[in-house]
Amino acid sequence: MKIGIIGAGNIGGNLTRRFTAAGHDVHVANSRGPHTLGALAEETGATAATIEDAVRDARVVVVTIPLKAVPALPDGLLDSAADDVTVIDTGNYYPQQRDGKITGIEDEGLTESRWTERQLGHDVVKVFNGTYAQDLIDKARPAGDPQRVALPIAGDDEAAKRVVTGLLDEIGFDAVDAGGQDESWRQQPGTPVYGLAADAAAVRKALDAASPERTAEWRA
Repeated sequence: MKIGIIGAGNIGGNLTRRFTAAGHDVHVANSRGPHTLGALAEETGATAATIEDAVRDARVVVVTIPLKAVPALPDGLLDSAADDVTVIDTGNYYPQQRDGKITGIEDEGLTESRWTERQLGHDVVKVFNGTYAQDLIDKARPAGDPQRVALPIAGDDEAAKRVVTGLLDEIGFDAVDAGGQDESWRQQPGTPVYGLAADAAAVRKALDAASPERTAEWRA
């Protein structure tokens, strides 16, 4: 399956490593151009691509860039992807640390991924946003392993969530359905599940314990 990854930072790089190891045809892109991705491509066998080429005909597209950079992605970016493309959003809103104030999130009360959906014009599945990048390499375990880590996923498209659940299983993780996109605040920065590496029961408990109110640290 072709997977296009937009963003080659810590999360994007390690997802490139995990998805290529699972046998997928990964095309990875960043804002600086394919010529800057030669080492990652050589290491993993992925294809270094432009953003447009990474998305073209992709069955899965991973957007793993700072939130403030999402509106700068090309217009109609997903028009060339597969008709049933699943879009993964790994993003978090860091207003003080990186992104500045995003009005839709701060003033309209949109969840981070709902705001991203509006920029992309497509449903997304929120996942990997609270996962330490190195955990994608170090904590992968086969199905049934008592130490297997579960990751929360949120989104409105049930078919897309099934695709993501399958991908997580392939790379060594369980999935916990955290609900629709309007519930995805339960896994944003500052919540109990953010950064948690634990089994499905612990992840569900952490999701249930979340508060929708952003603390001062995570507001502009």
